[in-house]
Amino acid sequence: MRLSELKTGEKGVIVKVLGHGGFRKRIVEMGFIKGKTVEVLLNAPLKDPIKYRLMGYEISLRRQEAEMIEIISEQEAAELEKEKVYHSGLNEDIQHTEEELKKIALGKRKKINVALVGNPNSGKTSLFNVASGAHEHVGNYSGVTVDAKEGTFNFEGYQFKIVDLPGTYSISAYTPEEMYVRKHIIEDTPDVIINVVDASNLERNLYLTTQLIDMNVRMVVALNMYDELEASGNRLDYHLLSRLFGVPMIPTISKRNIGIDHLFHIVINLYEGADSVYRHIHVNHGPQLEKAIDYVKDEISKNEFIRHKYSTRFLAIKLLENDKDIERIIGELPNGQEVIRKRNEKATDIRKTMNEDSESAITDAKYGFINGALKETFTDNHIEQKHVTRVLDSILTNKYWGFPFFFLFMFLMFEGTFILGDYPMQGIEWLVEKLGEFVNGSMSDGPLKDLIVDGIIGGVGGVIVFLPNILILYFFISLMEDSGYMARAAFIMDKIMHKMGLHGKSFIPLLMGFGCNVPAVMASRTIESRKSRLVTMLVNPLMSCSARLPIYLLLVQVFFPNHEGVILLLIYSIGILLAVLMARLFSKFLVKGDDTPFVMELPPYRMPTAKSILRHTWEKGAQYLKKMGGVIMIASIIIWFLGYYPQNDSYETIAEQQENSYIGQLGKAIEPAIEPLGFDWKLGIGLLTGVGAKELVVSTLGVLYSNDAEANYQSLANRIPITPLVAFCYMLFSLIYFPCIAVLVAIKHESGSWKWAVFTAFYTTALAWIVTFAVYQIGRLFT
Repeated sequence: MRLSELKTGEKGVIVKVLGHGGFRKRIVEMGFIKGKTVEVLLNAPLKDPIKYRLMGYEISLRRQEAEMIEIISEQEAAELEKEKVYHSGLNEDIQHTEEELKKIALGKRKKINVALVGNPNSGKTSLFNVASGAHEHVGNYSGVTVDAKEGTFNFEGYQFKIVDLPGTYSISAYTPEEMYVRKHIIEDTPDVIINVVDASNLERNLYLTTQLIDMNVRMVVALNMYDELEASGNRLDYHLLSRLFGVPMIPTISKRNIGIDHLFHIVINLYEGADSVYRHIHVNHGPQLEKAIDYVKDEISKNEFIRHKYSTRFLAIKLLENDKDIERIIGELPNGQEVIRKRNEKATDIRKTMNEDSESAITDAKYGFINGALKETFTDNHIEQKHVTRVLDSILTNKYWGFPFFFLFMFLMFEGTFILGDYPMQGIEWLVEKLGEFVNGSMSDGPLKDLIVDGIIGGVGGVIVFLPNILILYFFISLMEDSGYMARAAFIMDKIMHKMGLHGKSFIPLLMGFGCNVPAVMASRTIESRKSRLVTMLVNPLMSCSARLPIYLLLVQVFFPNHEGVILLLIYSIGILLAVLMARLFSKFLVKGDDTPFVMELPPYRMPTAKSILRHTWEKGAQYLKKMGGVIMIASIIIWFLGYYPQNDSYETIAEQQENSYIGQLGKAIEPAIEPLGFDWKLGIGLLTGVGAKELVVSTLGVLYSNDAEANYQSLANRIPITPLVAFCYMLFSLIYFPCIAVLVAIKHESGSWKWAVFTAFYTTALAWIVTFAVYQIGRLFT
């Protein structure tokens, strides 16, 4: 609990002081240190400030400052002890001496909150996985971690809560990632920040380090991928670099678990105040800028109550950088307008004397500081270290060969999905069929037998057979991500994206949509331009996710037996083409805004580790299996029930009974709307259930077409009485129409409004009907 929560007369023992910089230092110097007992004496008439007794003297704190001090109260300590007594089987009242309370507090404080902050591609998520044992996906392009991931682990008697924050190049206010990271550091106040730095690209990565130094946070730098720096033949005196930055720097190789234990030993030392390297420095921006920073800082410092969360130096620097978010915060202060006036005055002086705006001047000064430090510590032996990257890029991003290779990779991915997945798919199909035959022959006739055979085995079994194909598709996507090719795909597609009214970075979320549209929509937050970000979200559902793949596989193997890969590539290509057209329309008529420059890191090619790719592939397979045993099984049972009842002895055939069932009546009601597309009511019901999850389309068809006695031993696709044209139209409609509910929720979350989610649902369904109607009606003329 926090000190501000104690009532008058209550006591507590200090566990830790949160906050940053000057505030934390001042509070600690006043005696608010771990293990000390503090008592609430009284509250001021307006409940603020509060008077405390500490170390034999009386002191007052504002409530918001007291909120930054974590304590354990006598009551909380008693509850902890009661819990121990309860588990030991004893039953007695617990009384605590002050010394016992202190011991409990010191034991409780051994929980360290750590945040991982670093550039994209610096290996943050790899370090997170190694440290916490989590299995987050590691990709070799920016924007893999699109939200904060949390993990916990125990080390050297301490419990660590570790948060993997989104990759960001700075903590300015330009992108959602930057705002998210800054907000977490300020509001969640991690005990220690691990700044993960790509050791092979120090100059650019250390820019973020200088900004964290401005924030005056406790920090250790992990010089990650240190093996790449050593392999290059270059040398780094990281001990000297540590002293120059005032921050401990530890070489690490996350993917091989080298240096991680040492890193967390240093984190413990920092937390306990025992590290001799850590000392807060000020990044020297030069006399003119430092004078301006101090001038603005002095005015901000008149507001004592803001210092519990913010370093006033950091606020002054950000103001001079024209940071709109900080300007808003400062504007709410009592002397906010005076601070802004002084900022404007100094910004004008800087422009006159330095011939550039204050933001550019501060950036130049930071890089000057970094460059000076590296001159003293870094030895560049001028050895070509990215020869493989240079050679591969000369082919894969070539203006003549780039696109053919990209489409070749896409074709091999889809063809491999069929060829490699065919035999295991047949094996699972055989097992499902034998299981159905066994249950059919073992149980007596009745509703329970029909439920198990037609509802559960027919529904779930119809979808689970495609597990091998799903795994293979994810394997190929993981290969492209981890190797670094995904970033190249965005590079060669930028001009096309720009013609669409999008950004080159939009290509990565769109390509991620082949796996799942939900994380793909979330990944769009890496795009700086709000216009491009919103349009990318709106067209992302047109990218065919893996949940639609079972629908295509079901129909392609029966109706297009000699052209599976080509038809599958055609379906995916139609989705891409429609995304291009709709993005162009939305950019021109619907969403207004300015374009932003295409700036994206092209990381070196790296050999993907088999462990990472196989783990990611299997995790996606496990999610698929979990969905089989959850939503799809439940939905299959509901669909079977609605198709089985009401029973009536007057129905002469199963088909007649099904048509008059609850689901048959619903299907007949929507049939006039889908008949012009070539679909009957059963196909329509399949599409309706697909609104929840696209896999439900196949499980629904498995239930609805499982009652045909003459087709009992045929594959599901053979039981569906349609033509190849209708099969193609069904795939086409499934590709385009209403995205699943989870995607709509993601769009609402990322756009901040339900109106865009509702718009997406309506426009995709209307587009699906128009395109499918045109294809079916034109196709009938030639068949």
